[in-house]
Formats: sequence, C-alpha cells, structure tokens
Amino acid sequence: MYRAIFLFCLLLSGPSQAAEGDYALVIQGNRFVPEELVVPAGKKVRLVVENRDDTPEEFESHGLNREKIVPAHTSVVLYIGPLSAGVYPFFGDYHETTARGSIIAR
Repeated sequence: MYRAIFLFCLLLSGPSQAAEGDYALVIQGNRFVPEELVVPAGKKVRLVVENRDDTPEEFESHGLNREKIVPAHTSVVLYIGPLSAGVYPFFGDYHETTARGSIIAR
C-alpha cells in the first residue's frame, strides 16, 4: 500500500527537476528563434536545437566553443556552461546572413 501511495505522489509531483536547465532554439526559415536566449550565468544548461527546415543547418559559436550540424527535421542537444555573465553570439554556418543570434548569460 505504501508503495502505491509513493507512486501516486510521484505522478502528482509533475515534471522532473532535470528539465529545469533545458533551453530551446528552433531553426525555421533559415533563422534561429528566438534570436536572443537568456540563460543563467554560472550554471550548466542543456540546449535543444530543433531544425524545422527542409535543409540542414550548423549551429556554430566561437564564444561557446560549439559547432554542431542539425539535419533537416531533427533536433540535437548541446550542453553549455557554466558561463560567465555576458553575450555569446552564434550563427548558422549554412545561412550566415539570416541565421544569427546570441545567448545571454545573466
């Protein structure tokens, strides 16, 4: 009986704490949405990049030291941080003029 009550309480507690550090970027129309993403400074975060376009894109950031190809209609996960407070620009290597943005650590 105690096991059933414990499982019921787990179901009521909602999503796991692990999801708190998740942040998302979407590639659509050869652009990143949102163009500015605010994350907490001093914490490691999980960044999910979803490409909704019919062509691949590459998430690239020299400041974050990250470079990852995101095939069409898929998602990739990047772990970044902990970051010092500041602005970290990123761009899409395949559509550099339109696919641009920044991660802002506060």
